[in-house]
Amino acid sequence: MIDYKKFLYEQKKKQKELKAKTAKVVVKEIRFSPHTDEHDFNFKRNHALNFLDEGAKVKAYVMFKGRAIMFKEQGEVLLLKFAQELEEHGKVEQLPLLEGKRMIMILAPKKKK
Repeated sequence: MIDYKKFLYEQKKKQKELKAKTAKVVVKEIRFSPHTDEHDFNFKRNHALNFLDEGAKVKAYVMFKGRAIMFKEQGEVLLLKFAQELEEHGKVEQLPLLEGKRMIMILAPKKKK
């Protein structure tokens, strides 16, 4: 027979080790508006490149305020252009999807060889 308290302690220790070994997924957010200018777009693209190179996921979204919701197509084009610019550094995990007043797209870093 083994000591029950010792058994519980060892079980907890094993679970803690397993938890420490799991990869922590970091999600960075980048916000656009439907009328984001070219310079702002490039600035945010460079930040996303850095995030993907660090191994973090990037959640890019277009926020529609007030009547800007009429420009849904413009927001979708913006996100698809963003995905195309980051094609060699990350892959699209979720295509642009409208949720309320936000159009969201998620990019994951590509595996390094």
